[in-house]
Amino acid sequence: MKNLILEIRSRLNVSQEDLAKMIGISYATVNRWENGHSQPNKAAQLRLCDICKERNVDLEDIIQKKIEKSAANISNSSEKLILYHGSKSGIKGSIAPKSRERCDFGKGFYMGTKPYQPLTLISDFKESKFYVISLDMTGLRVLKVKPDLEWAMLVAYNRGKMDEVTGTSLYMHYAEMSKGYDVIVGSSANDRMFYVLDNFFLGNITDKALVMSLSALQLGQQYVAITEKACKHVKIEAEVELSQLERIFLRDLSESNRVKGVNLANVICREYRREGQFFDEILKGTGR
Repeated sequence: MKNLILEIRSRLNVSQEDLAKMIGISYATVNRWENGHSQPNKAAQLRLCDICKERNVDLEDIIQKKIEKSAANISNSSEKLILYHGSKSGIKGSIAPKSRERCDFGKGFYMGTKPYQPLTLISDFKESKFYVISLDMTGLRVLKVKPDLEWAMLVAYNRGKMDEVTGTSLYMHYAEMSKGYDVIVGSSANDRMFYVLDNFFLGNITDKALVMSLSALQLGQQYVAITEKACKHVKIEAEVELSQLERIFLRDLSESNRVKGVNLANVICREYRREGQFFDEILKGTGR
């Protein structure tokens, strides 16, 4: 926390006394924060977050640089990837494919190529932990799913949206798709994409509008270890501590991204509202 306070004050270009006045506390309190002798309470951290917004201090860049520093000494290669994982209560015991059943690509251990997807997902949970992860791809069987209708339908299957057509050739295609693989790689249905996917499943937008939204929203990728073998190739490289201040900012960032995503998706969906098929039409089709 002390490094974060120092970095914020440096970017504000103010003295400890100036920062204390801005927050409404004593100079000695700021001094204790920066020496690591105490930490700001929740009210002070809320005020610091407001000051950063008012003065255009880029907390996103500060968090990014902290994560990059944690990952700086980790060797990577074409086979060893550096990824990110967020856990609501921290990783306990060995890594295993034990997420909820109804996740995007089924039960597995989820890792992202961009830190902000897992960060925003866990920012509301006090006991949550954020990790820098390495994944050694050597000898693993990998299924790569492009960000298109095939991706959306696989997500639909794993989220239980296709249960009404259980046993059809369409259903079985997606039920069998990931069998025989250790890792699935595909776009993250992040906070900008939940809205679009839900509207597709609810029948409010067509597959054409969905696919165009997928392209426009520039989603990061997620790597999902779905077998015990793949999970043995995962290693926790570093745990990155998150302060209350950073969590507050990340919650705000998540909401801002969601609003931007919704607005952009609405424009795209209106443009393509008459093109393509709706989800229920796809389910009622002849299948594969």
